[in-house]
Amino acid sequence: MVMLPEQKVFFIGDWRVSPAEGVLSRDGEVVHLEPKVAEVLVYLAAHAGQVVTRQELEREVWQGALVGYDAITNTVIKLRRALHDNSHQPQYVTTIPKRGYELIAPVRYLQTETNPNPSITSTAEATAIAPVTGQAPKLRVKVILTALLGVLFLASTGAWLWFAYRSAIPRFQNNKPSLIVMPFKNLSHDASQDYLADGMTEDLITDLSRTARLQVLASNTSYIYHDKRVAPREVGKTLHIDYVLQGNIRTVGGTLRVNTQLVDARTGFNKWAESYDRSTQEIFNVRHEITSGVVNALALNLTAKEKQRLASKATSNLKAYGYFQEGQRLSKGRTKEDNQLAETAYRKAIAIDPTYGRAYGALAVTLGVDFFRGWTATPNENLDRALELARNAVALDDSIPQTYWALGWVYLMRREHAKAEQATMKSIEIAPNYADGYGLLAFIDNYQGKSAQAIAYLRKGMQLNPYYSWDYPYNLGRAYYDSGQYAKAVAALEQARQRNPNIMFANVYLVASYVRLGRQDDAEWVVQELQVMDPPVTISHISKVAPYSDLKLLQPLLADLRKAGLPE
Repeated sequence: MVMLPEQKVFFIGDWRVSPAEGVLSRDGEVVHLEPKVAEVLVYLAAHAGQVVTRQELEREVWQGALVGYDAITNTVIKLRRALHDNSHQPQYVTTIPKRGYELIAPVRYLQTETNPNPSITSTAEATAIAPVTGQAPKLRVKVILTALLGVLFLASTGAWLWFAYRSAIPRFQNNKPSLIVMPFKNLSHDASQDYLADGMTEDLITDLSRTARLQVLASNTSYIYHDKRVAPREVGKTLHIDYVLQGNIRTVGGTLRVNTQLVDARTGFNKWAESYDRSTQEIFNVRHEITSGVVNALALNLTAKEKQRLASKATSNLKAYGYFQEGQRLSKGRTKEDNQLAETAYRKAIAIDPTYGRAYGALAVTLGVDFFRGWTATPNENLDRALELARNAVALDDSIPQTYWALGWVYLMRREHAKAEQATMKSIEIAPNYADGYGLLAFIDNYQGKSAQAIAYLRKGMQLNPYYSWDYPYNLGRAYYDSGQYAKAVAALEQARQRNPNIMFANVYLVASYVRLGRQDDAEWVVQELQVMDPPVTISHISKVAPYSDLKLLQPLLADLRKAGLPE
């Protein structure tokens, strides 16, 4: 819980902040903040001029709860939007790469003093502006007691919610061993090498997901444990899994050391462990050897096709790999700016390694996102180029699920549903544990009016990805809306918005669900937010880009959006 100074109101630059109300105000403008955004603002203000790490925010603001990478990033995005700040030329909150965030605007607290003049009765006249100091003023006993009671209440409530959430994590229903790849740690004391550790984690998840005899949790669930120290037995107990693969990477000059252990989550003992001392350029060989070590330790009998796929390499060029990982990180933001920067990174990767199939697929997806969000002046040309790139991706590397996923995504944007489904099914054939493949199948089914089938696919994806990203509750909310379960739709879509507020269609379906429930004020409020966040969003834009198999399925949604005041 964030501890507030005694003053209830303070200023950041020329913004007046009222934490109790969750309100920013300036020159007649009033901005309402979500509770978590207000807490982050208060915490940054209390540490103005200091770098606040993501880990610190998780510990102090999220009270140590396991949250995904997007949760903090998107809260800061909302805060910047509320302050009208620019991430590239910040006046309020600046990002310190690989470290955290810093509030750079001046902070002043309102300090109420004993009134020396009885004739002055106005609170405003009796209030002086006091600059913030290194320490917050002492709290009164009553305030302390109130705060402590609040902490106890929230702690008990939070514990109950966490227990309920944890107990809802589905167990695997067959006899296949289950495994999570924990985020590999970068021990190089050089943040620029983080991409090697992050890439090792992602690639091992992809490699091991291609074995039909093993159940592997998705990367979103893995990332929950980034920069956290959790015993393998606790991870196993929480996620109901059998094995934990963990490790670390250290680079010195051109040399590389990788340590890894496969731990039996039921006993806490190592099932297998290995260390590798190689040149940095051999990191791709090391990854393959780790995958083989896990397969052998678990006595997984691979088919000839599985062995062939595991032997393939996406790229052998470390520089191209670095640009690809940069694109992956940027693409998670889902803003126009992030998408453009991701495109640039993927193009650089392709320029260095023209045979890098996965980079072609990723670039195809960003072009598809440009089309979907209305971020391009040449939508048809974008989709044609995206299809060309996605086909090239599969031609260059048909051994990984991501290239087929990209092809499926592009076909869906082109309203070629049968081809989209065929390509996505191929991604799951390659990697039976590929949670995002099930997510895309649900997406395709939602656009064909197959809500029940979409929900079934989502349940499978959520089993493989218990700490799922925004797109799972978004898809679920859509399926509930289409099947007339509007209260469930609102709950799911609000959860998607909390995980990433930049998802246009999550907001669109939330508006429509509010209308169906008679919550007109809420619907109109979200429409206003959409107009600020995504000006291209109109009835006509949705009609053009929403890839429904039958446009009759779109009409109820458009009718609801018109009732909420979305422009034509």
